[in-house]
Formats: sequence, structure tokens, C-alpha cells
Amino acid sequence: MDKQPVPKKELTAQWILLVAVFIIATCGLIYELVAGTLASYLLGDSVTQFSIIIGVYLFAMGIGSYLSRFFNTDLLGWFIKIELLVGMVGGFSAAILFLVFPLAISFQPILYALVGVTGILVGIEIPLLLRILKDKVAFKDLVSKVFTFDYIGALLASLIFPLLLVPYMGLIRTSLFFGILNICVGLYLTRYFYGEIRNVRQIRFSGILLLLAQVLAFILSEKIMSYSETLAFNDKVVYSTSTPYQRIVITKSKRDLRLYLNNNLQFSSVDEYRYHEALVHPAMTAAGNPRHVLVLGGGDGLAVREILKYPSVESVQLVDLDPAMTRLFSSQQILQQINKYSLKNSKVTVSNADAFTWLKKHRQQRFDCVIVDFPDPSGFAIGKLYTTAFYRLLQTVLQPGAAVVIQCTSPYVAPRSFWSINTTLMACGFHTVPYHNYVPSFGEWGYIMALDQDHYQVPDTFAITARYISKPVMEQMLQFPEDMKAHTPLEVNKLNNQALVHYFEEEWGKYLEQ
Repeated sequence: MDKQPVPKKELTAQWILLVAVFIIATCGLIYELVAGTLASYLLGDSVTQFSIIIGVYLFAMGIGSYLSRFFNTDLLGWFIKIELLVGMVGGFSAAILFLVFPLAISFQPILYALVGVTGILVGIEIPLLLRILKDKVAFKDLVSKVFTFDYIGALLASLIFPLLLVPYMGLIRTSLFFGILNICVGLYLTRYFYGEIRNVRQIRFSGILLLLAQVLAFILSEKIMSYSETLAFNDKVVYSTSTPYQRIVITKSKRDLRLYLNNNLQFSSVDEYRYHEALVHPAMTAAGNPRHVLVLGGGDGLAVREILKYPSVESVQLVDLDPAMTRLFSSQQILQQINKYSLKNSKVTVSNADAFTWLKKHRQQRFDCVIVDFPDPSGFAIGKLYTTAFYRLLQTVLQPGAAVVIQCTSPYVAPRSFWSINTTLMACGFHTVPYHNYVPSFGEWGYIMALDQDHYQVPDTFAITARYISKPVMEQMLQFPEDMKAHTPLEVNKLNNQALVHYFEEEWGKYLEQ
């Protein structure tokens, strides 16, 4: 028997609903990615946050699929109502989470609840759509078409999110944009299927109200973000941006400028000299008269500022992952005044790259001193930069007699983390010199020098004029009280165990809960 041709109007309806599947899949994954990225910014440890959020979202979709069996009448009407709800919950999710974070005693339940509600609603939609189309499309064609459009939408979302949406729109605008898209789909369906839906006028009215609310929120998104950051920080936020790598915030008070990356304080202009003098000058002095210096991290240019005080220095190679950081600190007058225009110095070369990858590509280069100023190992992506694999790679670019120094978090808050880094460096054959100092905005902070000789002597004088560091200060920094020591054996931090990340999460987690 010949196959009957599908009427043009019915064929058009099929394609409209399949395009809706594509948009549902794209929007659903975008909301999931927004939640995961936002949680990484606010809570750290991107691997854990994304793993939990993906798990919650998929489980919630399963619940939604099960609940879809209880919808027996007016399936198209319910599908549109749920589409509007997805747009509302998903669209406002980033704004809600940013506003709630500074105020909530426990943030995670709210985060996972929003992810769960979004997942349930998206989980209801696909089964409903299959049932709507089952009498219009052959089953084998129906399943293949629905899931093809579903997966294509997911692919699109995964590509445009890191490449376009986060860098150019930020998280709040991204979630609102796709919320608006969801609502527009719902409103279009009410128009096309006007005669097939119950209470269509009420649904359209609700959709228009939601659309207006989200458009208004989209227009005011920068003010919403600024207000949420005002709640989170004590001082006025004068600059903020989201990059593919982190959230950068700068605050200003009458006497202080502060940089925060993913809500973690990086420096205070009032006392940063204590941190950077302690980080740079012991290693530079131990290296003798260093000519070629490598800085890993430190995109603010403050460590480079200290390095350039040495007349022996001929070149400084700075490697920082985020071009937004180095661009910011080499272009804004107030920030350049703090780093003394160090990133504009002719001796300085800036490369924006992953430090691991950069070292692999530049093994032929040699340096007399290496300053490692990475963020704390709060997640596996950064934790890899504290492993034996990284330190052995670092050894390949060292001149004989070179000195390396690494910032190593707080030995008071996280003694096991600090001494785990020391253990890891020793496992690579370095002779280590652990030390610490007090930075008022940070508290006690730790560093480890790694040398190729088993003897370090505090110099009688430092070759530069310093505000803080001196021979008596350095001698004091080498002394560790008992509450800054680890009293149990510690694992070497390797790529396949990332023991340091677990130590760090446990110790800082306990400290922040107090």
C-alpha cells in the first residue's frame, strides 16, 4: 500500500514541534552549564560542582519523565505551560543564585533545588512531545527525529557557552536570554495551535508577563550583578567581569583597592607589598644575580614589579592563563600605578597560556629564578600545577643554581596542604626552604623555596630597598610554631591522586565553617 502524503499544515506543525525540541535541549543544557559555572565561581572545586549538578539535573529529568505519565488531557496546553515555567525558572536562576549567595546560611540546597526543578520540567517536556506527535509520525521516525534534534541542541549549547556566552554576555544575561527564548517558543506555539489549547488566552497573558519581566531583568542585569556583589563585598565594586576562566572583581574603599578572583581575595593594595616581597626577594637573592626570570601566574604584575628592582634582570617571562587579567593590569591607570607599569616594561614578555602546556613547549629555555604565584589548589584544574608531574617539568627549564619559590596557602589554616606541597617538592629532588609571614588582609601565609643545593643561608642584606623584608624578618619567617606543622604522614601530590586538593578542601572547609 502506498504511503499517504502528509498534509502540508500537519507537516509544518511537526517541524515546529521538532524545532521546539531543539530549543528545549539547548536551553536546558545552558541552564545546567550556568549553574555549574556559577557554583564553581562561588564555591570552588569545579569538578565536584559540575559532577553534582549534572547528577542532580539528570536525576531530576528522570523524575520529570516519570511524572509525565500523569498528564492525560490537553497535552499541547501542558507542554506550553511547562515551556513557560522552564523559561521562568531557568531564566531567573543565575540572578536568583547570585543574589541569594551573600545572604543564605546554606547556599547549596538552593542551588540544587533550582537545578532539580529545571531538570524535572525539562524531563516532563520530551515525553509529552513524543505523545503529542505519536499519531502524526511513524514511531521509528518519531524517536529518531526527536532525539536527533535533542542532541544537536545539546551540542550547540556546549559549544557556544564557553566560546561566546560567558565571555560576551556573562551568566545572568545568558540565563535570561535563554529564558526569553523558552518563553518566545511557548508564545509562538499558543499562536500556531490557538484552536487546540484550553485556556489559551490565560496562557498567553502569563507568557507575555513573564516575557516582559525577563526582558526588564535582562536590561537591568548589570545592576542586578552589581547589587549582588555589593551584598557579597564590604567595599564598593568598581570593576567586575566574567571570563572563561574566572570571575574578576575589584573593590575600592577610601584607602584600599582589592582584587577578588571567584570571590577569593588575591591582594589588598594596603599590604600586598608584604606578600610580594616575601614571595620574590628570598628566591631572587638565593639565585645570585638572576638574569632571566620566569613568573607563572601573577597576572596582576605585582611580582614582576618586585623582580624589576634587580639591575641584573635582563628578561622576565610572565605566563598567566587569563588574558583578561593581564590586559586589565596593563591598561587601567589605577592598577598600573600599583604594579608600577611592570607589564609595560620592555624587559617583560607576557604569554597567556596554561602553565603546564607552556612549559612543555618551551623546554629549551632556561631561567635563573622562577616565581610560582598560582591560586590555591581549590580544585583539580589548579591542583595539577602542584603535582610531581608539574615540578619535574619545571626542572627542565632551570639553570644550575636556579631558585624556585611557590606560594603555598596558609600553614595555619591548612598545615597538611602546606606540608604536602613540601613533601611533593622533596619527592622531585628539590631541597626545600619553607617559610611564612603575616599579611594582615590574608593572615598567616606560606611559601616554599625549592633549590638544587642543600644549604640556604639568610643573606645579611637584600640587594634592593624593601618596605618589609630584612634579615631579622627572614630569620623569623623560617620558624614554624607547632600549630603550623603537620603531625601525620602526608601523601605526595600526583596527577592520579590529587591528594593536595582533598587536604585543601577539608582544612579550608572546616576553617570557613567556624
